[in-house]
Amino acid sequence: MTARVSPIGSSGPAIPADTAYRAYLLLRAVFTAAPVLFGIDKFTGLLADWPAYLAPWIDSLVPGTARQAMYGVGVIEIVAGIAVALAPRFGGLLVAAWLAGIIVNLLTVPGFYDVALRDFGLLAAAVALALLASRYEPSRRGGSSS
Repeated sequence: MTARVSPIGSSGPAIPADTAYRAYLLLRAVFTAAPVLFGIDKFTGLLADWPAYLAPWIDSLVPGTARQAMYGVGVIEIVAGIAVALAPRFGGLLVAAWLAGIIVNLLTVPGFYDVALRDFGLLAAAVALALLASRYEPSRRGGSSS
């Protein structure tokens, strides 16, 4: 006997053999863990010298030093990762919007264009997570889902 796979857009339940569902689970796990880990690293600085990534024009807009701004960035990234874990449809869009802001920042700092391009790929993956979540996560609007 073979397993029946619910195609995207069907009303049937997702089963583990559904490759789109497995992709959704992978994206959800990565976009939960990565923002939390990068957010924590904004406080430890083990992976990078994070203040160096902050565009001077943004540094002049925010109060305090660039390092202090990175502490705020770290908090936002941790919250974004938790949002993906709890509400992946919203969290995926939140991470995508955050990445859009990071891309704008990086495009205004010479020498970080490659990182901006990588982050654009991550932005596309975060949008894909939100789209897949709209299929695989139950609606939170109330009412029954059948």
